[in-house]
Amino acid sequence: MDYSAVIKEIVSELEGKKFGGKTATYIPELATVDENKFGIHLCTLQNEHCSFGDSDEKFSIQSIAKVFGLTMAYPILGEKLWKRVGVEPSGNPFNSLVQLEYEQGVPRNPLINAGALVISDVLISVLKNPKSEFLEFVKRLSGNSSINYNEKVAESEKETGYRNVALASLMKSFGNLDNLVEDVLDFYCYMCSIEMSCQELAQTFLLYANHGKEVQSGEMILTASQSKRLSAIMLTCGFYDQAGEFSFKVGLPGKSGVGGGIAAVFPGHYSITVWSPKLNKAGNSVLGMEVLERLTTKTGVSIF
Repeated sequence: MDYSAVIKEIVSELEGKKFGGKTATYIPELATVDENKFGIHLCTLQNEHCSFGDSDEKFSIQSIAKVFGLTMAYPILGEKLWKRVGVEPSGNPFNSLVQLEYEQGVPRNPLINAGALVISDVLISVLKNPKSEFLEFVKRLSGNSSINYNEKVAESEKETGYRNVALASLMKSFGNLDNLVEDVLDFYCYMCSIEMSCQELAQTFLLYANHGKEVQSGEMILTASQSKRLSAIMLTCGFYDQAGEFSFKVGLPGKSGVGGGIAAVFPGHYSITVWSPKLNKAGNSVLGMEVLERLTTKTGVSIF
């Protein structure tokens, strides 16, 4: 498959068209990002790469980092993890308090905010230096030692993340957080503040295209079973209350972030990241969704 030609064709079709959407303004630092940024990077398991636009510019990956947190926590707790967080699509906004109250402090899945707060709590409990060790884990998966947190974004989230404070406090009241709410929130905000480029994210997501095995070293980070289940969670829960539509239109496991990034994988073949900061009402990149729908339509292949 000539993916480079397909991406060029898609970009040509999109040129000059209006797709709407707005940048995330509830995190002040994200509101300063140029809304016209647009990057694509696809890499295959055969080490083929193709890119477009701002693919080498770093951006705040936000909720995409939840996948890395889950990748780190799952092998540690194993199947016990699912006693504290579910695996069902939320069907509600990613920061819903109503659903969490109704389900007595057990988040629907690990990729909504409440679920990622539980994952953060797990990692704080088992790691000596959580923020440092998590960052090193992401650097290792990406093969890039330059990846780092954006302190301004992390602090911006901490200063304005009242809904996350409420979610964490509610789960603490139900006994589903072991650590201090402040400590869990601090780690969570730093996790989401990691900056990566499309190229770096696509390279890192090859782990999931390769069924849990690092491409370069051959080391198994996830077992085959864990990789299958994590990919299933990305497919059904990776796009908040628009997960069904993404699965219907695109047909790839993936994860979005309110920084405008979407990372997706075609298991056994490739990983791809698209970055465009304008979001739809569900918090997903409008242009990113469009690119990925056209990609699987034009190539005629998806997991289905």
